[in-house]
Amino acid sequence: MTTPLSLNNQLCHRFYTLSNAFSRAYRPLLSQLGITYPQYVVLMSLWERDDVPISELVGHTRIDGGAMSLILKKLEKKGFITFSADEKDRRIRRVLLTPFGHQQKARAEGIPEQMRCKLKNITQAEASTLLLLMDKLNAELEDE
Repeated sequence: MTTPLSLNNQLCHRFYTLSNAFSRAYRPLLSQLGITYPQYVVLMSLWERDDVPISELVGHTRIDGGAMSLILKKLEKKGFITFSADEKDRRIRRVLLTPFGHQQKARAEGIPEQMRCKLKNITQAEASTLLLLMDKLNAELEDE
């Protein structure tokens, strides 16, 4: 008998297990860089646009501020990033890639394709549809 509380009926549980599966799939690819998936997300954002205020990084990655602080401390300790004070407002901390952090972009460039190869039964059209649907779900949940 199916009830509203049946685990198989829960969309959120599907996303939870999928998120865990993605983390496991990324782990061996990211281990060569010595980083975790959340650190990879922050680095991808910085590889797009470097020398940004922490608040901009939080907005772009959608990682909450507390978690972001921990991620940034670890990336700094590993030599990927450094911090500077904003020229206009010294209270604002900016995040900058170090030369080492810039160099790691070349090592990471093959990761998206390696992940795409793991998804053998998902077409590009299906992947695009998934992105649209996930963005739609996210927008609806953030509106509340």
